[in-house]
Amino acid sequence: MKSRSEEGLLQRVAALLAEPRHADNPLREALEALYLQHRDQREQLERLVNISDRYQALAREAQQVTQKRYERSLRRQQKLSRISDGYQALICERNQTLHEEAHHDALTALPNRRLIDEHLARLDRDKRGYTLALLDIDHFKQINDAHGHDVGDALLVAITQTMRESLRDYDLCGRWGGEEFLLMLGDTPLEEASRVVERMRARLARVQVFMAGQPLSVTLSAGLSERREGESHLDTLKRADQALLRAKRDGRDRSRLASH
Repeated sequence: MKSRSEEGLLQRVAALLAEPRHADNPLREALEALYLQHRDQREQLERLVNISDRYQALAREAQQVTQKRYERSLRRQQKLSRISDGYQALICERNQTLHEEAHHDALTALPNRRLIDEHLARLDRDKRGYTLALLDIDHFKQINDAHGHDVGDALLVAITQTMRESLRDYDLCGRWGGEEFLLMLGDTPLEEASRVVERMRARLARVQVFMAGQPLSVTLSAGLSERREGESHLDTLKRADQALLRAKRDGRDRSRLASH
């Protein structure tokens, strides 16, 4: 763009060139050539400026279009990310639920046989010592037959709660099946485990559920075995089961220890 002083100067030059009295001036031809050259250069510059302005406008428009496309793409990606995150969270939650269902008893929420077997197998690989105790509710079938399975289930849940409260943090209590429970007492010799189980049996004998306003309680028999050096948990379990059978044959409501 021309400044005011430049525009004024050009107007003065144009006026001088238009006056007839300067027609024979020896400088007129050179001044006119310079004037025309300046005007041509000015027009070219204006064209370049216009081209540059249009290019800048197009560039800004293209940038705006690109920015809008990017923002739309970003919003779409963010939406997909939220959907994906939600889906992944749902899958993780479902997998966790499936894991819980596969490894825990539905009624008592205690570890089931599968989870107990996996835990004991790891202890075997690590050559860790432990004592197993199998506990069986005495005459549980008679309770189910006389009072119904709802009462039997309520009794199992109440016993489970007392077992949890009686164990140490590093012990494991699981439902072995039916009315049988398995205790895994880590790094616990047989004699010490026996004292733990006897205290637990005493507490469990005080557990009550009410049927038609009348309290109902049970006793438990137990068989204990301590893992031998080089022995698998299956062998330890077998000896605990044999000890439990002896407790039942000897009159129930008692514990029996497997031989070392």
